[in-house]
Amino acid sequence: MGHFEHTTSVQHNQETVFSWFSREGALRRLFPPFGGHVVSEPPAGLAVGSEAKLLISAPGITGSAASAVGEGLAGLTKRFGVPSRWARPEIAWTARHTALDAPHMFRDQMAEGPLESWVHTHEFVQFGEGTDVIDSVEFQLPSKVPSIARRTAEKALTAELERTFAYRARQLRDDLDFHARYRGTPRLRVGITGATGFMGVQLRALLTTGGHIVHSFQRGIDWDPEREFVDLDVMRGLDVIIHLAGHPIGGRFTEAAKQEILDSRVKGTRTIANALRTVSSDGKQRAFISASGVGYYGSHPHREYEDDGLSGENTDPEPLTEDHAVGDDFLASVCAQWEAEALAAASDTVRVAILRTGLVLSPDGGLLARLLPLFAAGVGGPTTRGAWNSWISRDDMLSLYVHAALTPEFSGIFNAVAPNPVSSEEFAATLGSVIRRPSAIPTPSFGPKLLLGAEGADELAFASQRVSADKVQSSGFVFRHSTLDSALEHMLGSKARVSK
Repeated sequence: MGHFEHTTSVQHNQETVFSWFSREGALRRLFPPFGGHVVSEPPAGLAVGSEAKLLISAPGITGSAASAVGEGLAGLTKRFGVPSRWARPEIAWTARHTALDAPHMFRDQMAEGPLESWVHTHEFVQFGEGTDVIDSVEFQLPSKVPSIARRTAEKALTAELERTFAYRARQLRDDLDFHARYRGTPRLRVGITGATGFMGVQLRALLTTGGHIVHSFQRGIDWDPEREFVDLDVMRGLDVIIHLAGHPIGGRFTEAAKQEILDSRVKGTRTIANALRTVSSDGKQRAFISASGVGYYGSHPHREYEDDGLSGENTDPEPLTEDHAVGDDFLASVCAQWEAEALAAASDTVRVAILRTGLVLSPDGGLLARLLPLFAAGVGGPTTRGAWNSWISRDDMLSLYVHAALTPEFSGIFNAVAPNPVSSEEFAATLGSVIRRPSAIPTPSFGPKLLLGAEGADELAFASQRVSADKVQSSGFVFRHSTLDSALEHMLGSKARVSK
């Protein structure tokens, strides 16, 4: 029988901490993105008998990379009606709650999974104005593991538990501190479009663990952007609408794909804006928070030109502020039309805020999920030398949406990027250092062109945008991860190499 114990000390009282654990979304917020996926949370919270369904990845960076590959394959198989779980190299795990003594402890155990047994006890012990969260795990390896290998296997499992609980500790502190900064604000009713996506699922979890009530719009039921329909009774009951829905950007820029990218954003935003104008006759104050992208500035806003044509890319440009002109390529046009539809909703009773999002990083989706398998295999490197990457961790992006919802003065257009953008070379070197892999091999230009086409590659893979975060910081927003190494270390559960 193996034993593991971890203590997390937080500067919040026992009642606050236990209440956070008891709310919908707590499991999703604590589950590491490098560790697999939460299929479903326990429907009855911490109540005895309630169960959570998980998919657990293999240990280490190799396991995280394999899960990233599976995430991409799951998106492809879904198009053909194949269950996404078939594409994921992860192991099913069911956790069942077996004991509850609020606000002092609760316990769960593995009901189905790969181990012989697993019992996890969570204790909450008050000290002064803070709380120690004590996690104790008793586990037994499968009987089929040979005795000669059991010690090695237990050591490997313990190392993965240390990685996981270090992530949980940082996540718990950051989320509790974040909610504490908005303790004086009222609890809101928030509607989210795109609530089942890469951002939406975690945004719902961050809001519900903060005590807010969330309505997830369901396409074809209470909203349909193709028909420009939304249920007005639902809209009337909401204080804030956070609009995330839009066709994914990441494939070849065929004419059909470009039209779908544009229509999904323009029609969807227009649908919400029109509904807000209709229900605003009741005089209630509401907020409309809409996504956009730094693609607004064009894919190469730092290029310099002389009378005889292009002279090259400025490798040390001034960061782009929100006042910078719109670009002249496809994604810039999409963002401009998208934003215009959102701004049209602004009135005396509707506050509009637009977040121009940079590269959102998390290993379970987006850019990092596509890069991680290459870097884990030792063949990753910079995409375009001299290009600038304006990134933001997913947790900061989620927090920024909530900050926008809870801050009455937050209106207008804001760049949603971390305060320290990096060059393509620095991005590759930092990722390689964090996962302890080489990162010097440049990505051949034909690769992105083959996958995305010439236009898609130029606007996505080869883009260079150095974007300022000054305005959003001036709004009072506090970043969790202001540097790339701190963000990657947390979300990948790995420490960067220390130079000697």
